[in-house]
Amino acid sequence: MEAQDTDLKKELDATLHARRELGEDYESALVDSFLEKVEQRIDGAVERRVRRQLAEQQLQVARGSRSPNATDSWGERFGFGIVSLVLAVPLSAIGGGVAHLPGLIVAWAGIVGVNVVQAARTAPGLFGRLRHGARSGGDGWEE
Repeated sequence: MEAQDTDLKKELDATLHARRELGEDYESALVDSFLEKVEQRIDGAVERRVRRQLAEQQLQVARGSRSPNATDSWGERFGFGIVSLVLAVPLSAIGGGVAHLPGLIVAWAGIVGVNVVQAARTAPGLFGRLRHGARSGGDGWEE
């Protein structure tokens, strides 16, 4: 990048030198020419960055991974499980105390449902692999 900065500085010096030699009559043309070179330099840098990001995204898609912004770290999954279990105690007590066994079943169905949705979000291929394994006559845990 420093070489490009040096080249740009040389271009600016040459433009200023040409302005001194040619006078104010050519000032706008010289400035426009310099700005066009700066714009080309910026466009080139942006194009390189976009190409690199596209290549990285295509590589991730080819590898079957999700975007880097996806949050599925072990700590998040562990924390979600702990929070689910902590909340399961009062939900079970409320459901069982108010509606007895049906209330307890509804509370636990909700807890399981939330955890299934979280698992599907953090591991999108999980349930597809399970269905595929079950159809092939296996025990449902094959890949």
